[in-house]
Amino acid sequence: MRYLLLFALTFTNIFYMQAQDVDMSAYSRENFYKDGDTLQYRMLEPLHYDSYKKYPVIIFLHGSGERGRDNAAQLLHGGALFLKDSLRKAFPAIVIFPQCPPGMTWAPFRLKRDTSGKVTGAEFPADVPQPKPGALVKALLDSLLASGKVDPKRVYIGGLSLGGMGTFDMIARYPDVFAAAFPICGAGDVSTAANYAKKIPVWIFHGGADPVVPVQFSRDFYAELQRLHGEVKYTEYPGVGHNSWDNAFAEPGLVPWLFKHHK
Repeated sequence: MRYLLLFALTFTNIFYMQAQDVDMSAYSRENFYKDGDTLQYRMLEPLHYDSYKKYPVIIFLHGSGERGRDNAAQLLHGGALFLKDSLRKAFPAIVIFPQCPPGMTWAPFRLKRDTSGKVTGAEFPADVPQPKPGALVKALLDSLLASGKVDPKRVYIGGLSLGGMGTFDMIARYPDVFAAAFPICGAGDVSTAANYAKKIPVWIFHGGADPVVPVQFSRDFYAELQRLHGEVKYTEYPGVGHNSWDNAFAEPGLVPWLFKHHK
């Protein structure tokens, strides 16, 4: 765990300086309240927002290094992508970046250790309740759908690392909600792929040399979704470590691929 924390903080420090070159003020600071709990999130409205229209919504779940209570760090990776004028003009959407509090997760998992206590892997129990941050994201989405501002046929979700795990978990729990998903360097219970294989197109990304989240998780999801005849794409970057999200964000076809799908 000490290694994972150091790794996450290192990436945060490296990319924080780069993020300062992008003005994130277009993302409004928001809070969602439910049953005494609060979910902080940032929201980007479409260019020339029309309150009489229903827009697609993209939810992006960040990784472990961006957890906090500043309602800012979650924009570090991916925030700049959705600010591109070309994308905002061609694919108007409401973009949501929720922030997971410290010490919490989007999806349930248990670390596996050897007899010395060393972390050797992880288990993703499918029979336990959704962690509070993930449940709050779903409640926020429900409120947006109820408001009439969101097109219920075009709800998309993606995430990286811890957020990739959250993405796999969310689509397994709510297969009738999402129109497409893009987990990046994620992991999860591969048996849950049957829940959404015939319902949600998935584009999976991973670095082939990832030392933090084993690439085998994504390979297994891809193989299982293929076996189930699901609509799935898999992009693996040879020699790339944990940071496969920069490569994924640079894929020119990612956002067009999302928007070609609807319920």
